[in-house]
Amino acid sequence: MTLLLGHRGTPRLHRENTLAGFQAALDAGLDGVELDVRRLSDGTLAIHHDDTLTDGRLLPFLTLDELPPDVPTLDQALAWAADTGAYVNVELKYESARPDDRVPRSLDAVRAHGLSRRVIVSSFNPLLLVAARQAAPEIERGLLIHRTYRLGPLDAVPLAMRVTGSAALHPHHTLIGPSLMERARRAGWRVNTWTVNEVVDVERLTRLGVDALIGDLPQVLLTAR
Repeated sequence: MTLLLGHRGTPRLHRENTLAGFQAALDAGLDGVELDVRRLSDGTLAIHHDDTLTDGRLLPFLTLDELPPDVPTLDQALAWAADTGAYVNVELKYESARPDDRVPRSLDAVRAHGLSRRVIVSSFNPLLLVAARQAAPEIERGLLIHRTYRLGPLDAVPLAMRVTGSAALHPHHTLIGPSLMERARRAGWRVNTWTVNEVVDVERLTRLGVDALIGDLPQVLLTAR
């Protein structure tokens, strides 16, 4: 059965990346959520997509005490997932090319909440996924891509998948067609795709056999069932 995940919760109904939005995704019948992890200046791991708040303050310069009450920490989000049984795609945002302590600390938090089998860690930055593999090889990884990547005459994706030890490729849904799915199956990769908000795309991607759909609208994703 195709895994269905709310993209940052239910952003069309609730503020994105909030506990209320995450719970609404489960209440609607989804299997879990995708969320984004950023680091504050005091080391707090916060759930937020952009590096700035709506009032313009930069997250890397804030501390936990300055965080708005509707912005959860990673620990709070994982505690919610442990209580509810939700599956979670934890995206490590591309804040810098070189990994920082956010990677091992995020994975330590996943382990502490007993979620190693219900979390996949994803990133556009392969270096973060390499660091994740080193820190917690048992927690699955997914390589995010939004375009075709080539290194000279070579396709960079198989190399990145191999180096990061990723179990899944996470392409934008517009990149997926029969050739990509055939290639993924030959390589043994799962294919988890985003941000799927149209029923026609759900139907097409389901026919192609994608493993997970990530989107903003639960009622659209649920047409896969």
